[in-house]
This record gives sequence, structure tokens and C-alpha cells, in this order.
Amino acid sequence: MLVLSRHVDEDIVLVLEDGRRIEIKAVSIRGGKVRMGIEAPRSIGVHRREIWEAMNTKVSAAESA
Repeated sequence: MLVLSRHVDEDIVLVLEDGRRIEIKAVSIRGGKVRMGIEAPRSIGVHRREIWEAMNTKVSAAESA
């Protein structure tokens, strides 16, 4: 795991093998929470982990039915 520190308005850029980019920006920090802004191509799903896990649970249940 790579751990990075960022100040507000600083970015992290992920470059995919095909050249597409995902940009993650620290938008604000309040108390113990960091607000993140994410710019990614529409073809790439961006979800909070709990939403992604719920979506995958539903897909797995549907496939095994």
C-alpha cells in the first residue's frame, strides 16, 4: 500500500495502462474527515467501498440463483 500525504487542493494522479487518468484531490479537511474529489472517465466506476460491496453481493446472489 502506498500512503501519501496531501494538503487541501493537492492532487494524486493515477495513470492507467491505456493512458486514461484518474485524479484525486483533497478538497477539504474538517475534524477527522477528508473530503475527496475524484475525476475519472465515465467508463470507470467510482464508489464508496460499502456501496461497491453491496453491489457485488447483489450480483453474486443473482448469479447463484
